[in-house]
Amino acid sequence: MADNKQHVGEPDRSRVSGSEDYEVRYFADKHGLTMDQARDLIARHGNQRDELDRAAEQLKRA
Repeated sequence: MADNKQHVGEPDRSRVSGSEDYEVRYFADKHGLTMDQARDLIARHGNQRDELDRAAEQLKRA
């Protein structure tokens, strides 16, 4: 199925871009992580925001 062309140029809020420092920094600050910890989570779990949020919460509990 083709992408919805009505949303061209709008950011995809369901993903965290590991290549954009400001997105990694926001994610790290949101969860009280270092930038390295945030990048490691993105590398291990992919860029789906929901999954990363769960992984960050588990990391904080450990």
